[in-house]
Amino acid sequence: MPCVVVGAGIVGTAIAYELQRRGETVSLVDRNAPGIGASYGNMASIAVTEFMPASRPGVWAQMPKWLLDPEGPVRVRPAYLPKLVPWFLRFLAASRPSKLRELEAAGAVLCGRVYEDLDALLKQTGLKDMLSAEGCLSLYTDEAEFRKDRDHIETLDRFGFRYEVLGGNAMRDLEPALTTNIAKAVLFPDNRSIADPYKLVVALAERFQALGGSIVQGEVTAFEHGGEGVSGLRLQDGRRIEAKCVVLAAGAFTARLSALLKEPIPLETERGYHTQIMAPGISMRHSIIWPARAFMVTPTAGGLRVGGTVEMAGLKAAPDFRRARILVKRAQEALPGLKAEQTSEWMGHRPALPDTIPVMSRSAKRRNVFYATGHGHLGLTYAATTGRLMADLVMGAAPPVDMKPYRVDRF
Repeated sequence: MPCVVVGAGIVGTAIAYELQRRGETVSLVDRNAPGIGASYGNMASIAVTEFMPASRPGVWAQMPKWLLDPEGPVRVRPAYLPKLVPWFLRFLAASRPSKLRELEAAGAVLCGRVYEDLDALLKQTGLKDMLSAEGCLSLYTDEAEFRKDRDHIETLDRFGFRYEVLGGNAMRDLEPALTTNIAKAVLFPDNRSIADPYKLVVALAERFQALGGSIVQGEVTAFEHGGEGVSGLRLQDGRRIEAKCVVLAAGAFTARLSALLKEPIPLETERGYHTQIMAPGISMRHSIIWPARAFMVTPTAGGLRVGGTVEMAGLKAAPDFRRARILVKRAQEALPGLKAEQTSEWMGHRPALPDTIPVMSRSAKRRNVFYATGHGHLGLTYAATTGRLMADLVMGAAPPVDMKPYRVDRF
C-alpha cells in the first residue's frame, strides 16, 4: 500500500522523491503533469535572504499607497475583497512585534539549512548543474530608498546571512546592463538561481520514477476513512487509490483538500505573473530585484524572466496580463537595453498563509495525514528542506529542527 503525495510541484515532488529514496512505496498524484503549476513559472530563485514576514512594518507602511496605485505591486480585486477579510485579520495579528520575531526565527531556521539539503538533493539526482554560481543584486535609486529597506538588512545581520553593499560602479562591474540611475545595490551571494525550474521538477520526477515511484494524473475529490486515518483517495474519474499515508502538498489548492477532511487552513493564493523574454538583447549573470518597484529579473529557461507583483483574486478569476506588462516596463527602467521580443506571459498561484511561514505538519485530526503547503514565494527555496523534514515526519524519525512553528493547528 503506497504513501500518496498529492501535488506534483517542486515541493510535492521533492517529498515523494525523498520518501521513495528512503524505502517507502510512493504514488505522486496531481491533476496535471509534474511541474505544470506554480513551479512552471516561478522566478527560479533560491532566495535564502527573503524569509521575513510580509506583515512587517516596512511593508505595512507602503501598503495603502500600493493598493491605491492601479499599477502598484499589490492588487486586490474588489469582488474578492469580502472573502479576504478573515485572512487579512490573521495577517494583521501576525504584525505584532513579538509575533514578528517568532516568525522571522522560524523562517531563518529553514533558510539557514537550505543549501545543506539542496546540495544533497542535487548531488543524489545528478542535477548539480541546475544551480547557478551567481547571486542576486537588490537595487536602490538613492540613500533614502536604501534606508526604507534597512529592516531587511538588520534582520539578515541578526541571523548571520551574508550580503555586501555596493556602490554604483562596483554594481555595474558585475552587471554592465544596469542603468546609471541606480546609486546603490546589495549583493546577496547566496541567493542563487535555477537554470530552469520546470525542467528541475520534471527531472526530479523522472528520478523518483526510476526508484520505483509511480505518478498518477487525476484530481482528488474525496477521501475514504478508516479508523482514525485515511484509507484511500477518490479521483474525479472514479478511480480509487489505497493509501498507507497521505501528504497534501498541492500548493494553493491544498485548502480545498483539507476542507474535505474538516481541517480548514487559512490558505490564499497570491497570483504572480511573469514574462519570459527569449530575445532580450542583453545578457545577465546575476538576478536582480528592485524592492521599491517590486519586480525581479532572473536569467533562466534560456532567456530572461521578469516577474513579481501580488494579486489577490482567488483561484478562479481570469488572468490580467497587464500585470506582467507593467513589470516589463519597470524592468526596462533598470535595464535600458532590455528588449521585450519573443515573449510569453504566465500567471500562477503562490500558496500564501497570513503569517508567511509554511505548514509542515502531521494533521491534528487524522493520524496518517500530513500537510506541506503555504510556502509562498519560497517554494523552490524550501523544497529540498521540506522533502527532508516531511520524510522524517512521515517515517517517524526526529527532524533536525523544532517543527512546532510549522504545525497546521497554529492558527
